[in-house]
Amino acid sequence: MSPTAQGDTPKDAPEHCPGTESTQAGKAEACAGCPNQQVCATTPKGPDPALITSNLRSVKHKLLILSGKGGVGKSTFTSQLAFALAHDPETRNSDVIEVGVMDVDICGPSIPKIMGLEGEQGHQSGSGWQPVYVQDNLAVMSIGFLLNDPDDVIIWRGPKKNDLIKRFLRDVEWGELDYLLVDTPPGTSDEHLSIASFLKESGIDGAIVITTPQEVALQDVRREIDFCRKVKIPVIGVVENMSGFVCPNCKGESIIFPPTTGGGAQMAAEMGVPLLGKIPLDPRLGRACDEGVSFLDEYPDSPASKAYLEIIEKIRARFEK
Repeated sequence: MSPTAQGDTPKDAPEHCPGTESTQAGKAEACAGCPNQQVCATTPKGPDPALITSNLRSVKHKLLILSGKGGVGKSTFTSQLAFALAHDPETRNSDVIEVGVMDVDICGPSIPKIMGLEGEQGHQSGSGWQPVYVQDNLAVMSIGFLLNDPDDVIIWRGPKKNDLIKRFLRDVEWGELDYLLVDTPPGTSDEHLSIASFLKESGIDGAIVITTPQEVALQDVRREIDFCRKVKIPVIGVVENMSGFVCPNCKGESIIFPPTTGGGAQMAAEMGVPLLGKIPLDPRLGRACDEGVSFLDEYPDSPASKAYLEIIEKIRARFEK
């Protein structure tokens, strides 16, 4: 299924049609001259929070993975958190933890590759969209599953992005989940505002903010935390990624990104949010992401794996209270 054939775009629509359910339907510049313009402009539409709340009624916890900066490892952290929750050894002989990952990085969907699902296609039934499963208790949804080719570029304006996010929340059959992890793009723009708006009624349990130690990343992360406060999303804590480099052979540690202003720890203290932990670089993590496997399962003795597990335990402990 191509991203321009999602059931709400007429066959004779212009190239940049925002979709019939978008609040910009019939009003956007692309709608000028379209034969459907009048119908689209007068048809009732909106985020429909009641349907979203109903669809997510069996989701216990909804967590956003955020950062104002690109390239700090949000998708990597999201994937490893999902793998760890779904594979948690403490639950293998008891209750199974059901995990879902929703990738709302519309223009740069990397979750399918990182989670070993590249080339998979999304499927639509009469009751909604079906997520793609890594395993029985780990479901994933991404625009990457709607592309004919993983290298296809997405050139969409805000309204069409917003409409797809609404459909991921409203129409995907997530079922019963303990955790729904939402991997977001950098910044505080359309995708973030859409998530905050669409989930206002059903609630967001919190945000995990990812940073790296250098000040150029911390500046953007401060803005992200300020965004969370303004839209009333609780900040669970900050994770400092790429916090030094640990050689897999000699175990020696080097500082790659010097924390000239105190790094994530100082920033978290200044902003009044918890520091969940620091994750060092490990070149094998990049290989695991390229291969779509769990780094924590492949390299459990790595200092990075131990740091991940300590952070994940803090996240789990928060919601088990």
